[in-house]
Amino acid sequence: MGLKWDEAQEIAELLAENHPGLNPLEVRFIDLRQWVIDLDEFDDDPGESNESLLEAIQMAWHELYQDQEEE
Repeated sequence: MGLKWDEAQEIAELLAENHPGLNPLEVRFIDLRQWVIDLDEFDDDPGESNESLLEAIQMAWHELYQDQEEE
């Protein structure tokens, strides 16, 4: 069973691996949405995304980004 839109932390971890060093706050939601859909592990209805879900993913990714920048 693959990832769903509401699994922000897990999606963020994959995005951080796929786009190392990229500040997620600089990513447009339209691009973020497509990157999530393109993940091999993603298995949800693309039409179910919304701003709230994308923001949760972006914020989870941003926390990971900040942790990496501090190391």
